[in-house]
Amino acid sequence: MSHLLQIGWDARRVLGVGSLLIHIVHAMGLTSLRMVDVTEIDQAGERWTNNYRGGMRAHGRASPLLFVTRARQWLRFHGFLILPGAPTGRFDTHLAQFKSALELRGLASCTVRLYVDRSHVFLEWLSERHSDISNVSVNDVDDFLDSKREAGWRLRTLAGQCTALRSFFTYAEYRGWCLPSVWHGIVIPRSPKYTEAPTGPTWAQVRQVIRSVRGKTPEALRGRAILLLLSVYGLRASEVTRLRLDDFDWRNETFRVQRSKRGGIQQFPVQYEVGEALLNYLRNGRAHCACRHIFLTLKLPYRPLNPVTVGFIARKRLKQMEVQSERQGPHSLRHACATQLLKKGSSLKKLRTFLDINLPNVCPFTRSMTGDLCVMSQPSA
Repeated sequence: MSHLLQIGWDARRVLGVGSLLIHIVHAMGLTSLRMVDVTEIDQAGERWTNNYRGGMRAHGRASPLLFVTRARQWLRFHGFLILPGAPTGRFDTHLAQFKSALELRGLASCTVRLYVDRSHVFLEWLSERHSDISNVSVNDVDDFLDSKREAGWRLRTLAGQCTALRSFFTYAEYRGWCLPSVWHGIVIPRSPKYTEAPTGPTWAQVRQVIRSVRGKTPEALRGRAILLLLSVYGLRASEVTRLRLDDFDWRNETFRVQRSKRGGIQQFPVQYEVGEALLNYLRNGRAHCACRHIFLTLKLPYRPLNPVTVGFIARKRLKQMEVQSERQGPHSLRHACATQLLKKGSSLKKLRTFLDINLPNVCPFTRSMTGDLCVMSQPSA
């Protein structure tokens, strides 16, 4: 209960949780904390629902659900919940070792997850053909790609899959799991780098989307601040979610960002419109709790946003304004930022540094980019 209060739960709601925990202890016959599996919790929830004559009985099937939810949360918090074992695949050990190797290379967590997930898709398909990776050949990889091409995968998706498989089989050859040079036979298909139609929104559309976020609700204030950070600074979704209160120096009007790709720290000036939106959110929209992250969830328990939620916010706003573009996620706003800076005369070298395309460990902002940031709020090309 103290933990729930610390993370921002309302005192009346915490009192209700404590009352239910007393019923959980009696229904499960707990004289002390012990290891409990989910089956025992489910059975105790059914018994409690049938025997309990209090007000929650009127909710019918909601009563055992709340009982089970609170019991699992409580036991998990103390480390006494036995979770059902996840189904193990034939190549799970190989994937786990491959993941560890990628992490040792210092790759970003999103890159590691993407490579592992794509390799898992192939190995699941492979398990129907072979019981061991040692029998895999380039023909198997070609057959897999052909099946996905027939299933409607785009050329860009196939190229990403090939990149992940080349990395996996390079490691597999190093470990002696497979035949040599399998990775060398995986040819990454070329996709057109430039197309006639833009894949992301124009800068005028981005400005229109930002202006459409009105209102004084916490959701609107948070959404506007996030969209401005994505578009004006070209930040990635994971970089936005990692921002903390300590990262902002309001006296000197600067803030720092921990970059996702190489882990470097980059410093930026606080552009006026972005600063106003952030201060408005911090004063009137952000929940008051001990968490030091800038952007929090709207409902209890308050916790930092994850990149998936940031993507949902960006896509929702773009769809509401009926922006017609191939990409409508947060990365499309990053592309719009890069395009706008190029149109304003920024050099490619400055742009690469600004967007963390080739960033050293510590890279302070350059004052020459400050002028470019000041015009980012203008809708003109």
